[in-house]
Amino acid sequence: MRSNRVRVLITGVAALAIGIYAEIGFSEDNAINRNGPSEVAIAKGLKWLISVQGKDGGWGQDGGETSYVRQGERLESKGNDVANTAVVAEALLHSGSLATRGEYREQLQRAVDFILRHVEQSPIEGLAVTDQQGTQIQRKLGPYIDTFLTSKLLADLDGTMPDTRSNARVRVDLQKCVAKIEKAQLKDGSWNLSGGWAPILGTSMASQSLQIAQTKGAVNSLVAMDRVDKYTVESAAGVGGGVAGGVMASTGATSSSVTVDGAAGVPLYKRAQELEQLSRTEKDRQKNATHIKEITKQLAEPKFVTGFGSIGGEEFFSYLNISESLRRTGGPEWKKWSADMNAKLLQLQNEDGTWAGHHCITGRVAVTSAAILLLTANREVAPVIPTSAKQRR
Repeated sequence: MRSNRVRVLITGVAALAIGIYAEIGFSEDNAINRNGPSEVAIAKGLKWLISVQGKDGGWGQDGGETSYVRQGERLESKGNDVANTAVVAEALLHSGSLATRGEYREQLQRAVDFILRHVEQSPIEGLAVTDQQGTQIQRKLGPYIDTFLTSKLLADLDGTMPDTRSNARVRVDLQKCVAKIEKAQLKDGSWNLSGGWAPILGTSMASQSLQIAQTKGAVNSLVAMDRVDKYTVESAAGVGGGVAGGVMASTGATSSSVTVDGAAGVPLYKRAQELEQLSRTEKDRQKNATHIKEITKQLAEPKFVTGFGSIGGEEFFSYLNISESLRRTGGPEWKKWSADMNAKLLQLQNEDGTWAGHHCITGRVAVTSAAILLLTANREVAPVIPTSAKQRR
């Protein structure tokens, strides 16, 4: 009974805090051509994702039910998992569906409920929000990528749910995820935990979730955010260690000096993390202008942009970091990157509306969701951190 009373008290406080937020959404460009190639591709991808949602509200590596798995795809785990479901939910959210409105609001609500059940069933101690292990996305991005992706999703959802009770539920579960992430931060400031091929992408997701939650007033993670900032700057300069992660790939002379700890030897993964992390505010962009310019120049190198040598899910997630950074300031760099990325994605889309990775993260669910997020990147205004939250700078 005591634990129930405590939970009611926490929920009530969270509900009060959330009450200061009006329902938010992702703003869209009114000039969007719904019949344009990109919009048609997005619609096809979303339709496929919805068609393979599992009865439990979740998705796995290649679909929500075993019968949806394509012939020749080797499943690395059984059942639906939190990480894949969280990426799909982000794609639904960023393409215009909220829990309160939008074409796929019911499917989004089912996905969110699937995720929240896992968070609530997980122990307070430890970083995991699921007892499922060995999924493809975990093996590539780290064993706790479910937690990082869930935290980012819940931070995005915070304040957008249909009623006070569901908003409070999201807030409490977000705070649980954030507490797990803060406690698990490594001494170097990263979350490059062993057990994944390219855990730097997990570090990026963890950091972004803290930043969004901080902006919304859901948590106070300034200390952890300072530490990951420091890690990013120092690792970019070749200072410190971290988990190497995976095999070392040949990257060419231009990029060979890049520090790639936690990035499987692929400069794209680390550089994309740096670009997103170090460009969040105008003050950040001024302070890190030289480094940002250096990375931006590398985007003109096809070998650098290709990443590992073929395009897998890791490349898609890295492209998302680059898009998030470049759209903050706009200009010719963003316009060129966005146009090039849209053309690449349209070329890579399969007839059934899906995208699939060609190495490592090959599953259609995560890669299709990431592709949709890339195609919708120009719809949203990049998050702005209030001045009061940035006085630490």
